[in-house]
Amino acid sequence: MTRLLGVCTWILGNPPLEAMANRLVQIGYGGVELFGDWRKYPVQPTRQILEKHRLSIFSFTPANVDLAHPCKIIRKKALTYYQRLLKYAAALGGGIVSCHGKVGRIRPISSQSSEERLFVEGVAILCEKAEKLGVKLALEVLNRYESHLVNTCAQALAIVKAIDSPALGILLDTYHMNIEEQNFIKAIHTAKGKLLLFHVADSNRLAPGRGHIPFAGLFTALKEINYNGPIIIECTAPGPDPFTPRKGPNWEEAVWTELAIAVDVLRGML
Repeated sequence: MTRLLGVCTWILGNPPLEAMANRLVQIGYGGVELFGDWRKYPVQPTRQILEKHRLSIFSFTPANVDLAHPCKIIRKKALTYYQRLLKYAAALGGGIVSCHGKVGRIRPISSQSSEERLFVEGVAILCEKAEKLGVKLALEVLNRYESHLVNTCAQALAIVKAIDSPALGILLDTYHMNIEEQNFIKAIHTAKGKLLLFHVADSNRLAPGRGHIPFAGLFTALKEINYNGPIIIECTAPGPDPFTPRKGPNWEEAVWTELAIAVDVLRGML
């Protein structure tokens, strides 16, 4: 099961891929959620480096674009980015593209209902593209302090059902769930059959076991719904500002420490 342990590369500040891949393998990871920047990670060199280190590409983290903005030009720019990211994912052999509301925008500019509608319209267009490319799209559930859209598993499931695309599913993240879900286990069971990705960080966004989230029960629930996808670590160094991995002096080594702790903890649960 540890082969399905992955890391979101953005938490490391997106360093050179060769060095990052080598170190991830050394501490026990089997794959990555790659930040969606095709300029930094061109297809051929990226594929060669990851194959060399026997690391899988589980998924892709998107840039912070806005599919729900009331300005048509801004929405079109976001849609174009996601469409290109889907093509990039397909070129690297498939995988799952994460999709969410603009991170850092915690209230609507127009109205909540109209921006929810615009978001769903955009996601529906992306699903058509994803189906043609053979790529999956995962709605990421974020907490209210990071985004005003899709804050609970139930909200994500409602969108998945409304769009009704075989390419669309759900991404749950324990850090966000700890803020928004009334019950971890119920949320996981709500996502049954639609859960594509599972992100892991503790309540303080450090490695599992460093906060108060009851991970053993969560992994039991994942087994109960027959989730066989990757477990992807998205912890950060301690410190303020959830929107950057750079938390101050020695932040990089602090993240690597958390990643090593995460492997040790999760090996005993998976």
